[in-house]
Amino acid sequence: MTEPNNNYDLVIIGSGPAGFTAAIYAVRGGASTALFGGVAPGGQLLQTMEIENYPGFVDPVVGADLMQKMLKQTERLGAKVFQDSITEADLSARPFKLKSSSGRDYTARALIIATGAQARWLGLPSEEKYKGKGVSGCATCDGFFFRGKDVAVIGGGDSAAEDALFLTKFANKVYLVHRRDKLRATFRLVEKLKANPKVEIIYDHIPEEFTGEAKLTAVNLKNVKTGEKRSLAVGGAFIAIGHSPATGLVKGKLKLTEDGYIAADDRTATSVPGVYAAGDVMDTRYKQAVVAAGAGCKAALEALAFIEEGDVHS
Repeated sequence: MTEPNNNYDLVIIGSGPAGFTAAIYAVRGGASTALFGGVAPGGQLLQTMEIENYPGFVDPVVGADLMQKMLKQTERLGAKVFQDSITEADLSARPFKLKSSSGRDYTARALIIATGAQARWLGLPSEEKYKGKGVSGCATCDGFFFRGKDVAVIGGGDSAAEDALFLTKFANKVYLVHRRDKLRATFRLVEKLKANPKVEIIYDHIPEEFTGEAKLTAVNLKNVKTGEKRSLAVGGAFIAIGHSPATGLVKGKLKLTEDGYIAADDRTATSVPGVYAAGDVMDTRYKQAVVAAGAGCKAALEALAFIEEGDVHS
């Protein structure tokens, strides 16, 4: 199959594990495939210092190195990878019409949305300074590296509670810092937190500053009711105030969940036939690279079947 005049069988938007895996399977399935990954293909893993739980790597792999390997594999197999973004998508008819940030027009017989989701951050300058140096947005990704240390989790919902409980497997002590006087987490999780001797819940406080030298050594807190300040000596701080799925491109065009994620069935199909979703943009629970890669595989196989069915009926 060829791709004359920027017309592709399949276009994939997003370049994390979901997007690259989808491209690998699609091009091996015979589809002319284009992947739009933005100026820095790789997604959230570009910010992950070490990954120990991705299959096939005996030693920890740097997130950027893993994504570079995926990029090279994708290109070697014949997919076209653009360091460009899709800014407009007309999903009202097939082939789908797309426009890139460079002003070029493309069409796709099928489309996979793998634009991911970003952990919400507090927005403190010191938070940015210590990202990857003690400040993390993913407890399940990085918790292992804080074995025997005191850590803090910032948040009060289910995600924060689950992160705090998960971290007790490794950390010496876990402070759960919440800005209100009551957690928003479910009763079951709150009871588990209160029963765990490693967990201390600090109510009515917000982080004001992360401090340290080469790595994080403390979080400075402020009591929102009294203004009193205190410092927690911790080696790690995990921000657990939710995620923001990158769905701006398809808002109003695809059905979304109440939390703003793309609604997709167990075959990754969305509300528009021929459009599939994979990875964190539709995953409200796991947020793991290997899960995203698996979803990318499923989406590609479903898209290939959709394209082939179109050929049969054309």
